[in-house]
Amino acid sequence: MAKVLIIEPFYGGSHKQLLDTFLQQFHPAEYDLFTLTAKKWHWRSRIGALYFSETIPRDHQYKTLFTSSVLNLAELIGLRPDLAICRKIVYFHENQLNYPVREIKERDCQYGLNQIMTCLSADQIVFNSQYNKISFLDNIKSFLNIAPDLKLKNLREKLEPRCEVLYFPIPFHTIPKRIFTKNDKPLHLIWPHRWEHDKNPQFLTNTLLELNKRQVDFRVSILGERAQSIPECFENIGELLKEKLINFGFLSKDEYYRTLLDGDVVISTAGHEFYGVAMLEASYCGCLPVAPNKLVYPEIYPETSLYNTSNQLIKMLYNWCKNRHLFERDRAIFYENFDFEKYSAVSIVPKFISMIRAHIGGTPAMVNGV
Repeated sequence: MAKVLIIEPFYGGSHKQLLDTFLQQFHPAEYDLFTLTAKKWHWRSRIGALYFSETIPRDHQYKTLFTSSVLNLAELIGLRPDLAICRKIVYFHENQLNYPVREIKERDCQYGLNQIMTCLSADQIVFNSQYNKISFLDNIKSFLNIAPDLKLKNLREKLEPRCEVLYFPIPFHTIPKRIFTKNDKPLHLIWPHRWEHDKNPQFLTNTLLELNKRQVDFRVSILGERAQSIPECFENIGELLKEKLINFGFLSKDEYYRTLLDGDVVISTAGHEFYGVAMLEASYCGCLPVAPNKLVYPEIYPETSLYNTSNQLIKMLYNWCKNRHLFERDRAIFYENFDFEKYSAVSIVPKFISMIRAHIGGTPAMVNGV
């Protein structure tokens, strides 16, 4: 019988990519995987524990339970006390204590409380970046101060010893790599993010329109997953940018990588980012990253790739568009110094395997050599 129980209430995007990447190295008989599709995130978080409590078999030999922070682990263990004997590992792709909302009244505090309760129920708490870990721990006290007449103390001190950072493993070995050649074409800008407010599409639009106004030549691909409705700022962007907008919307995997291999600069305008898989993938494909000097980005990228204000971003892009040779120089310097190995599945997956198997014993079976 399987010794490892894997639970993912939101089996899509980076959550699915993580499991698909490291589970390739396990024999199928070693684990049981229970998932829900990646839609209606709020309901997955609310009711996932109840659902899995009814679907996970009661006759089992599980020694390790691995899940993401979407699951309310405290509820699951309360409903299924037989799982309490497992070593419980929770992986945080994001945290709800630091999640931006348009207005404070929009925040549903239950999701942050669920994550705190999950951590208290876990044996090992793993974050995908140092920024994710610190922003979670730093916000516990202020987040719990929302309770009008209850003051909880020392929760950070209880949780911090259980916390660690293990970067999300990106399978660079499966991604095509750029062979750089002399190029005199207009600079190709890439924006590969979800079309939602926390990725700040309005900031991107303002930047592109300002560049267009300054009459510099460039091309842009606005990629990523669309939200249920197109952001208002994107509704007439094609009419405004005309031939400069060469891709608009979601692409197939092959088309996506072909576009990245043709790109020059990958831009983040995010107001919320705990890791940024798309930025690292695009960087690996040869796009020079440009990101805000905040969130997770200073942890990953050099200072030369970061901007503090919209004017700095516009100036950086304007100078590169006007002087391609300066851009090529700066891109060459980046690739001479940046270490992709820190974020590579080849380096990180063995650490996931060791972590998951530590409570089981035995030697990991490296199925595909990653």
